[in-house]
Amino acid sequence: MTYQHLAIEYLGPIAVVTFNRPERANALNYAHLAEIEHAALGFREDAQTRVVIFTGAGKHFSSGADLTDPGDEYRAPLVLRRRRTRMGERVIHALYDIDQITIAAWNGAAMGGGACIATALDFRIGADDCFMQYPEIDIGLNLMWQSLPLCTRLVGASRAKRLVAGGERIHAQTLLQWGALDDLVPRAQLLQRAMEMANQYAAKPPAAVQMVKRSVNAIEAALDRSVMHMDADQNLLTQTTDDRRIAAASYRSDDTPTFTGN
Repeated sequence: MTYQHLAIEYLGPIAVVTFNRPERANALNYAHLAEIEHAALGFREDAQTRVVIFTGAGKHFSSGADLTDPGDEYRAPLVLRRRRTRMGERVIHALYDIDQITIAAWNGAAMGGGACIATALDFRIGADDCFMQYPEIDIGLNLMWQSLPLCTRLVGASRAKRLVAGGERIHAQTLLQWGALDDLVPRAQLLQRAMEMANQYAAKPPAAVQMVKRSVNAIEAALDRSVMHMDADQNLLTQTTDDRRIAAASYRSDDTPTFTGN
């Protein structure tokens, strides 16, 4: 398949997947998400690749959902909107279930859906300019894509609330201290360090490594899908509220909102 929004390079047993919408800070529209899902599922039949690195072209890893490109899914009947709203969830599951070891070479912003992607991977190498933020709360929405457990396991319950309920922007050094990053390097050394880690795991017996990875993931995520199965429906509900409209308007105008609870 030829991708419009992704670039994939194979370097022996290592694949480097680059989100390739730098003019939009690698924001994720429906077509981009579909390509990420397709690429992630494609590694199922790939016996040669042992490690997959994900990174972003340009300044940022991914700025999250592309709010300027709502697409046709928001004009579809509710029965179809529910399915299309779960596209991000499908992407996170596809990434989390990749058999090979996965590494985020995290440059700049990982916001919203971009942060969800980073937390779905096995390891995260951060550049010194990287940061994480979940801005959904400030536009009146819940976090979906079944990604709240991923964030909570990485940083703990209190810090997850700061990120997701508080919408705080957390920068590189603090992310390292919190355990969201496995290593932190100067921006110029980011891909080099990611390749060093990738080569370390590529040199291990692949079947054993992949069995260990899947077992650890199964232990960690045993209840994730049952607990979070309604987050897309919650998102559709929050989109209908007065507070959502107030939040969206104040976010665009940079005014201080007053919420009603309706």
